Amino acid sequence: MTPPDDRQGSYGVPYPGTGHDAFGTPGAGQGQSYGRPQYGEYGDPYGRPLPQHGRPNQPVAPPPAQVPPAPAAPQAAEEADSGPLIRPFAMTGGRTRPRYELALEALVSANVDQARLATLLPEHQRICTLCATEVKSVAEVSALLSLPLGVARILVADLAEAGLVAIHQPAAGGESGNQPDVTLLERVLSGLRKL
Repeated sequence: MTPPDDRQGSYGVPYPGTGHDAFGTPGAGQGQSYGRPQYGEYGDPYGRPLPQHGRPNQPVAPPPAQVPPAPAAPQAAEEADSGPLIRPFAMTGGRTRPRYELALEALVSANVDQARLATLLPEHQRICTLCATEVKSVAEVSALLSLPLGVARILVADLAEAGLVAIHQPAAGGESGNQPDVTLLERVLSGLRKL
């Protein structure tokens, strides 16, 4: 295909190879080269000769000192302190709510024989072991085992449903309607005074 004499294609765009690009400047291969400017002898953009190192006058750093390798630490101690190896939602099977509602101050006690304890998941074993020695609240179980509160509530509810722990829910309102228990308030007040 040969371009017409006006060397313009449709819509005023020049034909390829006519010597001018779309911006009116000479095309590639004609006229002057528009490549990178030529630099000095070693590539300095300002035309200065570079030192023999190939870089402008920069101090040369001494070679790095060799550091002896750190002694290998026992792996078991590190793994024990690092916490659980799985995500909290995986411990609960993806559930975000317990099957029945547990108050934070609900007390948990466990009485599980060793044969049954060996068949449980590790998280359930830790809760049963913790609550077998002393009665703990759900909030204490969460804090002592470094579990999120929602995860601890779900795990404790699962154990209660299986009959492995006993839950002692606090009184909802006592015998006097929605009024809190006076003995509970006195215990809280005495605890605050001891602080």
